Amino acid sequence: MKPIRIAGEDIHLFMTATIFVVGIMGGFAAKYLGLPLPMLMGSVVCVGALSILGFEPGGKPPKVPFWLRLFFIPIIGLSIGAAFTPDVLQEARRWWPSLLALTVYIPLAHFIGYHGFQLAGGLSRVTAYYSAVPGGLLECIAMGEENGADVQMLTALQFLRLILTVMLVPLAFSVLNGGAVGSASGVVLIRSAVPFAGAEIFWHVVLGVAGFFLGKRLHMPAYIITGPILASGLGHLTGLLHAAPPRWLIEMTQLVIGVSLGTRFVGMLPKTFVRALGLAFLNMLMTMVLAIGIGILLHEVVGERIEAVVLAFAPGGLAEMSLVALSMHISVLYVSAHHVARIVLSVSFAKAFASRIPPETG
Repeated sequence: MKPIRIAGEDIHLFMTATIFVVGIMGGFAAKYLGLPLPMLMGSVVCVGALSILGFEPGGKPPKVPFWLRLFFIPIIGLSIGAAFTPDVLQEARRWWPSLLALTVYIPLAHFIGYHGFQLAGGLSRVTAYYSAVPGGLLECIAMGEENGADVQMLTALQFLRLILTVMLVPLAFSVLNGGAVGSASGVVLIRSAVPFAGAEIFWHVVLGVAGFFLGKRLHMPAYIITGPILASGLGHLTGLLHAAPPRWLIEMTQLVIGVSLGTRFVGMLPKTFVRALGLAFLNMLMTMVLAIGIGILLHEVVGERIEAVVLAFAPGGLAEMSLVALSMHISVLYVSAHHVARIVLSVSFAKAFASRIPPETG
């Protein structure tokens, strides 16, 4: 079967359909088990396993077209924007202590991770340095490649830390709360009682597209999600919007992100995966200990639940951790604001101190 070319990418229909069927099956299995973010968790585990085992449906390795992720991730931004209310904006004035704490947390987490990767994993200085950066995944991979890092290990460690955070943090909250949390327990999403139809759909699409291109034009960090956040927020504050994207659309977004993450392991040897998984888990554990400490110290100061502060400092991606916050009905604007700041500060610190790590030669 010949591929279909869309937006400059060849789409192999049988391969694409197969991995999404596998992802959906994994998602429903995770739902049956009562896991949080089931469509994301189930799909990333099942598609990731197929990728590592070398499964190639139709003779093609698993791959998700980049434009599909670009289409769905703004939906998360639109959902976050629905949390914009005058009351929330008033509360945001109390967030400055935890935003300031990021300037200590980021270099400390980077320092601990760098030495941990060297001592426990025997990684080169360059690979360890860029693997330990607690944010700005794509930028870190690009910088590491330029300086001679082991790109496969660097990519695996960054993605695995993200995936482990997305999967284990909600599970940990479930255990600590003595049961399911968020969407797994039936929590209703922000403004989900308002019908998502007619004019609401039209204006969500308009503002989502406008936010995407405006964010790109203004070079906003993670513009694919931050642009739609601001556009949706303005829409809700002005009364143009009243609803939020429905749960089924959020679950479709979980599925696309989960399948996309699962395909990142194509070409990785099982032994390399096992080694990277152990190192990523160790790094995630150390950074989460720091995040929990900050949550205990600052949650009353900033007026947020401990879970919200911990989630704001958890070493996951902006889109993925925002999905966790949406699913768990945690202060999503608080979490998202901190992850935007984390990305900017992580990349800035990584560039500022990179001169102390000589590039690999030979």
